[in-house]
Amino acid sequence: MLSGIGAPGIILLVILALLLFGPNKLPELGRAVGRTFREFKDGAREIISEPEPVKKSEAPAPPAPQSAAELPQDRRLPE
Repeated sequence: MLSGIGAPGIILLVILALLLFGPNKLPELGRAVGRTFREFKDGAREIISEPEPVKKSEAPAPPAPQSAAELPQDRRLPE
C-alpha cells in the first residue's frame, strides 16, 4: 500500500502534518484515528459473525369484509 510513496514521501507527509496540526495535536489525532479504525473493524467483525436473522411468521391478515354493508363508504384520502 505504501510501497509507492517511499521514504521521501513519508518524510514530507510527517513534516506537512507537523505544520498543519502542530506537535501537541498529533498524538491526540493519532489516537482518534486509531479509535475510529478499531470501531470500524469491530463493527465489521460483528456484522460478519451475526447469524442470518430468523424470519418470524407474519401475523395473519385481518379477514376481508363479507358483505357490502361492512365495506367502507368513504375511500378518499384524508386532507
